[in-house]
Amino acid sequence: MKKIILVCALLSFVFTAQSQSQKDVILTIENTPVYKQEFLRVYKKNLNLVKDASQKSVDGYLELFVDYKLKVQEAYAQKLDQGKAYKKEFEKYRAQLSRNYLFEQKIEQDMALEAYERSKEQINAQHVLIMVDYDALPQDTLVAYNKATEVMKKAKNGADFTDLVLQYSEEPNTKEQKGNLGYFSAFSMLYAFENAAYNTKVGAISDITRTSYGYHVIKVLDRRPTGNEITVSHIMVSNKNDDPTFDPQVRINELYQLLNQGQKFEDLAKQFSEDKNSGVSGGKLKPFTRGKLRAPKFEQAAFALNAPGDISKPVASSFGWHIIRLEGISEPKTFEQQKERLLAQGNRGERLMAVTSEIRSKIKDKYGYTNDATYATFFNQFVDKEIFNRRWKYDTLNPTLDKVIFTIGSTNFYYRDFAAHLAVRQTRPLPKSVKTTESAVRYIYDDFETVVLQEYFRDKLEEENLDYAAVISEYRDGLLIFDVMENNIWSVVKTDTLALQDYYQKNKASYLWKDRVEATIITSNEKAALEEAKVLLEKGKTPQEVKELLNSDAALRVLLSKGMFENGAKQLPENFEFVAGVSGIYKDQGGYTLVQVDKVLPASEKSFKEVRGSVMSAYQVMLEASWMQSLRDKYSVVIHKKTLKKIKKELKK
Repeated sequence: MKKIILVCALLSFVFTAQSQSQKDVILTIENTPVYKQEFLRVYKKNLNLVKDASQKSVDGYLELFVDYKLKVQEAYAQKLDQGKAYKKEFEKYRAQLSRNYLFEQKIEQDMALEAYERSKEQINAQHVLIMVDYDALPQDTLVAYNKATEVMKKAKNGADFTDLVLQYSEEPNTKEQKGNLGYFSAFSMLYAFENAAYNTKVGAISDITRTSYGYHVIKVLDRRPTGNEITVSHIMVSNKNDDPTFDPQVRINELYQLLNQGQKFEDLAKQFSEDKNSGVSGGKLKPFTRGKLRAPKFEQAAFALNAPGDISKPVASSFGWHIIRLEGISEPKTFEQQKERLLAQGNRGERLMAVTSEIRSKIKDKYGYTNDATYATFFNQFVDKEIFNRRWKYDTLNPTLDKVIFTIGSTNFYYRDFAAHLAVRQTRPLPKSVKTTESAVRYIYDDFETVVLQEYFRDKLEEENLDYAAVISEYRDGLLIFDVMENNIWSVVKTDTLALQDYYQKNKASYLWKDRVEATIITSNEKAALEEAKVLLEKGKTPQEVKELLNSDAALRVLLSKGMFENGAKQLPENFEFVAGVSGIYKDQGGYTLVQVDKVLPASEKSFKEVRGSVMSAYQVMLEASWMQSLRDKYSVVIHKKTLKKIKKELKK
């Protein structure tokens, strides 16, 4: 069995004659080196995502990193990098990412300051979108551009903009949205779109703007100050409930009435809020500014509160019903206070690029370019009219005729390369404007040059830019790991029902119900109210009848919660006795609790159907652990202890 080998200090003399890059090898897999900088980058990037405290140490995380690299190794062994779907997805991402780096000379400091100034103001805009991909042919792009030009001219000449949206816009949901985007600020939109919007006055029409979606014509409807960040707490009752008789609006009004009767906001949030993330902390949310939540009615109600402690009336949103309390209003932050965050946000995607139709010329300027201007004379004779029928034949080109068609950097591309591209490109329709062999050659040559130059740029970028190389390597590995996990683990777990049932049978003791009750829980902040309720229940009244007798428009005295509750459920009082009938009255921090128990279900085994999801998760963990052990047995992994010590020392600084 191959084992992970620690390279001990006794062998350190072996490295003295090696290069600096070799000294920085953290590990090798089958003699393939993995360098210190890659481990450090991944460690620092993912440390906060690691949940197991034992794996947050360098040694602990190294175990995860080795597993990660072993999965990649196995993916290559299974030739998953040769799959069509993998290649398509990777090339799509590489093409997208490479555009971010073409304009990397833009000064980050200026962009951060620009974003800071823009974040002080929000814009409300409407737009027409003419869709066209960045990868579209120049001729197809021109058609879209001309259509956008027509829209822009009509808009600037006073045509009703909403009418233009309905007539021309190709954005999904145009009829419903009518091109309205609502209020947005810096980082909310693609950078090119943001630039156009912020450079257009209220009521004015922008020039044509190009993004990855296509061409936009924008009308700015309004500008408003962003305002200060606020912090609020809320109690939420979800619109989604399995009980068809449950009315979330009735429940939120009941909670609002309890607040008015003096119950604490935090207690009600902890007990009744269905926002699990905030409920445990009394309903408190993270600070936000206008437009950040994308929940207009919630925001409107929140920003209408004037002073800390103010509480809103119940307000509906797409998530459910809310009661909101204002906790605080923050002072505006200076640029220096936000600089690091702005720089980090500015280093993502669209803000580092300003993609234009001049991408080819920028690549040519960067690397140097020469071409053979006589190529057209040859290919106008070499290609015949069958290219319009997609039946032009190309086999090989006589070596005596195979000249250099153009040179980018130190790399030559030949007539044969263009001929091969012609043969493939002819299978796609040509624009109607291309009617002659000469125009077809010229049109396809532009496409060929674009494809080749962009591919050259991407290849060189991975060699020249360490940041880009790191990102593209992580994405490449991520795709491979997804595929290798899907093939070896996830698909097995999803489809091997017999193995799941066998695992369930062997581990039944792990899948047990605790004692449960089918019951109605009655809560109140008045002990007297529950004493009355207890008497009524014991006389045969139903919980609903009790609620109707005790509550009135003037005062809400009791709340009901009906369902199946397991021992330990937060709704049940501490030390609750699982006995059928009417319980005693329990006191807790939020008030008093009384339980009408209809049925007691003793502890029992959960059926396979009830725990299938949990069984799948546990089986997957076991299967992956076994598979990972097989990979550790299959591949030789050597960890370089000297480099590991160096990493630990660097991280302590």
